Amino acid sequence: MRAVEAEGRKVLAREVDIRDDEALRQLVDDGVEQFGRLDILVANAGVLSWGRVWELTDEQWDTVIGVNLSGTWRTLRAVVPAMIEAGNGGSIVVVSSASGVKATPGNGHYSAAKYGLVGLTNTLALELGEFGIRVNSIHPYSVDTPMIETDALIQLLAKHPNYRHSFPPMPLQPKGFMTPEEIADVVVWLAGDGSGTLSGAQIPVDKGVLKY
Repeated sequence: MRAVEAEGRKVLAREVDIRDDEALRQLVDDGVEQFGRLDILVANAGVLSWGRVWELTDEQWDTVIGVNLSGTWRTLRAVVPAMIEAGNGGSIVVVSSASGVKATPGNGHYSAAKYGLVGLTNTLALELGEFGIRVNSIHPYSVDTPMIETDALIQLLAKHPNYRHSFPPMPLQPKGFMTPEEIADVVVWLAGDGSGTLSGAQIPVDKGVLKY
């Protein structure tokens, strides 16, 4: 917030559970009231946990699906009408995952949600084209955020070393993790006019990992 305000811009920041329809609607209403219209949505909220499919608890399944898939749908449902009403077109960037185009053992619930986001993205791209709104998904690999739960992943791979092949090194500038800033650069490009011909695209942000 301080960085935005330092540029002389206004910002509205609020912590919202994206499973809460009323909170989402209120945030959209307040944003439109303050800024006049809504042009860009980055659907980025997500959670992660680890476990083999048949060993997942109800809580693990319901939380990951509830936030990553249903929560994203609820966000889209709250935002899209305001974008249509603004009549200015716009761009929606859905943050899926490399696990949304390639299965990874140990997080089937996460993968199921992220694959589901591809379906939402592509359907919305068709439905919103007439309003000039573009919809694309990005598919990051191994980003350095607390969500990745490194200790839990290490434990999983220690118990199941045959899963290691699903977590290959990056061909381009190999390192352990990508940075959030590297992902943000792609999001900014998709939000802007430079990507104006893209809609319904799945953009890998993975330094080549998905080519293995």
